[in-house]
Amino acid sequence: MSTTTTPPSDPPVPQAVIPSTGTALLHSLRTNMRQYGMLVALAFIVVLFEIWTDGTLLLPNNVSNLVQQNSYILILAMGMMIVIIAGHIDLSVGSLVAFVGSVAGVLMIKNDMPWVPALLLSLLIGAVAGAWQGFFIAYVGIPSFIVTLAGMLLFRGLTQIILEGQSIAPFPGGFQDIAQGFIPEMGPYTQYHNPTLVIGLVVVVWLLVQQWRDRRRQLRYELEVVPVGLWALKCGAITAAVVAFTLTLASFHGVPVVLLIMCALLIGLGYVMRNAVVGRHVYALGGNKAAAMLSGVKDKRVTFLVFVTMGVLAALAGCVYAARLNAATPNAGLNFELEAIAAAFIGGASMSGGVGSVLGAVIGGLVLGVLNNGMSLVGVGTDYQQVIKGLVLLTAVGFDVWNKRRAGR
Repeated sequence: MSTTTTPPSDPPVPQAVIPSTGTALLHSLRTNMRQYGMLVALAFIVVLFEIWTDGTLLLPNNVSNLVQQNSYILILAMGMMIVIIAGHIDLSVGSLVAFVGSVAGVLMIKNDMPWVPALLLSLLIGAVAGAWQGFFIAYVGIPSFIVTLAGMLLFRGLTQIILEGQSIAPFPGGFQDIAQGFIPEMGPYTQYHNPTLVIGLVVVVWLLVQQWRDRRRQLRYELEVVPVGLWALKCGAITAAVVAFTLTLASFHGVPVVLLIMCALLIGLGYVMRNAVVGRHVYALGGNKAAAMLSGVKDKRVTFLVFVTMGVLAALAGCVYAARLNAATPNAGLNFELEAIAAAFIGGASMSGGVGSVLGAVIGGLVLGVLNNGMSLVGVGTDYQQVIKGLVLLTAVGFDVWNKRRAGR
């Protein structure tokens, strides 16, 4: 008697999991609670002060002023976020801002050096300062708190020596445009700034392409993806936000030059931290230094590069601040390190290191910037402003601690 055997069927090919909309939304909120929480907080603060100031907060001229006024803090916050992710801290950035600004002032104002080479030399000085501190931290083994505390005192003293306790001004017009200028108008006359509209369109297309590529990559590697409807809603929200911001700037003088600089830094540093090997090594060192070293991460070189990067960004912030103030002053950069650290922690950094993103630092800096601007518009005193910002920082760090304990259950 013959028997018929059925050949074994091939195992089903696993497909990317597409959960329901409600499940996907809850999962996304849980896994990105800190980042989404800060976005919601930023949106709430903007709406609150827009109502409280009778629409003054989001007037085009005030939005441009908000960008330029907080540019140097946002630049510092990006670098500080990387330092904190690596498990360190930098207390010297405020003094380094003043020191580089004073050097730039001496080069351009007292010695009549053209502003472009003076700017490049100032950035090089920032890199050398960061390398000097990074050497003691990475290769000598002195804790970053002590090294940068010494740097804070040293750079502040050098600033006083270079400027002899006096401010010097004015800077060349081209240098001032770094912080105060706008991209020039081009094309036919319209009610809006034409180049800004083009830039906004390019940004929208680029962001949507990135969202599409990320979704295709997740599907290719059979990762969990959100439903199409929720993904489309996210893309629509991104588009609406960019379009609203673009039209606001285009109805005034257009895109500030410093905003282009910050966007370039955000894209470049964000790419390095997400995709480059050195960025992954920074996260690995901050998350678990011993395990990272056993995995072959060259901890000394990575730490050294982190502080060189912080030095360059502090130098750039010093030049931007001097250009906005149109003067090199001994008191520049006071408490900037505290603002940058607060922005990083509000934006999602963790005290234990290994957690955070460059975009989160920008969001945290914007939270502080909108708070400062909004409270000033409604007449809140500087004393109460400090109290409120302190409570915001305490809440953000407390939320991080609570989230860790909740995840460890």
